[in-house]
Amino acid sequence: MNPEVELYPIAILIDELRHDDVSLRLNAIKRLNTIALALGPQRARDELIPFLDESIDDEDEVLLTLAGELGDFVEYLGGPQYAHILLQPLENLAAVEETMVRDKAVESLNKICPLLNQSQLEQYYTPLLKRLSLGDWFTSRTSATGLYACGYSLASAATQDDMRKSFGQLCADDTPMVRRAAATHLGAFAKKVSKEHLIADIIPLFTKLSQDDQDSVRLLTVTDLVAIAEELTPEENKTYFLQPLKTMVADKSWRVRYMIADNFVKLSKAVGEDITRDDLVSAFVRLLKDNEAEVRTAAAGQVPGFAQLVDKETILNYILPCVKDMITDTSQHVRAALAMQISGLAPILGKESTTEHLLPLFLQLLKDEFPDVRLNIISKLETVNNVIGIELLSQSLLPAIVELAEDKQWRVRLAIIDYIPLLATQLGVEFFDEKLGALCMSWLGDSVFSIREAATVNLRKLTEVFGVDWAKQTIIPKVLAMGTHPNYLYRMTTIFAITAMAPAVTPEVTRDYILPTVTNLVSDPIPNIRFNVAKSIEALIPVLSQNPDTKPLVDQQLKPALVKLSEDTDNDVRFFSHKALVAVE
Repeated sequence: MNPEVELYPIAILIDELRHDDVSLRLNAIKRLNTIALALGPQRARDELIPFLDESIDDEDEVLLTLAGELGDFVEYLGGPQYAHILLQPLENLAAVEETMVRDKAVESLNKICPLLNQSQLEQYYTPLLKRLSLGDWFTSRTSATGLYACGYSLASAATQDDMRKSFGQLCADDTPMVRRAAATHLGAFAKKVSKEHLIADIIPLFTKLSQDDQDSVRLLTVTDLVAIAEELTPEENKTYFLQPLKTMVADKSWRVRYMIADNFVKLSKAVGEDITRDDLVSAFVRLLKDNEAEVRTAAAGQVPGFAQLVDKETILNYILPCVKDMITDTSQHVRAALAMQISGLAPILGKESTTEHLLPLFLQLLKDEFPDVRLNIISKLETVNNVIGIELLSQSLLPAIVELAEDKQWRVRLAIIDYIPLLATQLGVEFFDEKLGALCMSWLGDSVFSIREAATVNLRKLTEVFGVDWAKQTIIPKVLAMGTHPNYLYRMTTIFAITAMAPAVTPEVTRDYILPTVTNLVSDPIPNIRFNVAKSIEALIPVLSQNPDTKPLVDQQLKPALVKLSEDTDNDVRFFSHKALVAVE
């Protein structure tokens, strides 16, 4: 091969990497694997990596891409026995100022580390870890904290001792950013060490960080507590973690209390049922009554999960009174979070307690002034229905649901519409016609288009639930009557409704009821109606073509109607009718 041709890819890369235009430099980095393939493993190791290491770019975007590319670069260098060559450029990237670049470099180093053998680890990875851990700038020390867990299990016993000591020094670093990073990665590191060292070395580090004077460090130790507690027995957890847990729940910083509240179920599972039953119920009650709305919101989200870990008596005596207080909470976000979760208590409490204690609370939340609260409770009613049955639910909650169906917030009305087919399935035809039939028809005349559209889809779903005969007697006559309404929006809704319902009814019903209305509206004075008629005909043709009895109607009635519309004076009408004609052909 001509040496000049061989040099060509690297020459382009060097030119582009040194180019003033950032996009060209980025492009070159993204094509590194192609260039490495062209060069072959030997030259990639000898020329490409040293070049990349020397020409560390100052543009964060380029560095970020490079840090990501190097993580998947081992195969282009000739396999894992050469993986250590990538450590040097990634070490430099792990010490830059931009956080995203450092994080990506750490991520790539964590991909490469498992591919190293023990001698590579001792010779290259461990010294890298030491250099970063002792770096003058906090940036390199921050990155170092994320690299201990990966290399620990591959290292020799002596190196492991050094690694634990070094990590301990980072946990006590003068710079809060480094302590924060150490707290972030302590849980992952704890999972790798032996039980003996976990108790002797890691728990003291956790205790120190959990008492840090910076709340941004303390709040990160909550997830560490979960990770470490999962490795210990319930007795050991009681010895080492009961006091720190109580301290965290009463922390002066609301951000720490928020983290505890947000992870409370995970914490409870990790420390075991004895501590949960004896000590954590009072802690949970304290969080539910916290003076910060954010903490109460997070705690509300944990109610059903925590209730599964304690007995029914505890729920009724301790948790339910707090839940009742939260229903009238001053913060709408707390009430919304509770509305989303409270139905999860129903399967735990059973039918009697749900009827006695939860139904009044549901009713209260359904009447809340904040729409999201009403919306959240509606969207979770199915869980309650499975416990107490539709009869009880309809007696107690149906009046509230009917009220919400006319809610001034259209999103609440929309949520009710989405829930109607499910309700219909459970109520049966008679009850539905008596209580909700008129309501479903009233939505077709709603002032908001999304509601009218959802109402037409709702009619199709109801037809699928109750059958074509019911639709023929109950819904279709009312829908078709709207086709002659003086207001064009009602006529438009008729078109949408019959188009949506056509696939759910029989071709005979389409022929006898739907088709005459569609052909009448071909001559409507409003262009919007006429082009929607063209779209409707396009949707009706496949339905009618399925049945040999109704197939002739396509040529006899629908095609002539489309031809008439294709000669319309309005551009949109002509466009949609031509489109439909093309589909027919």
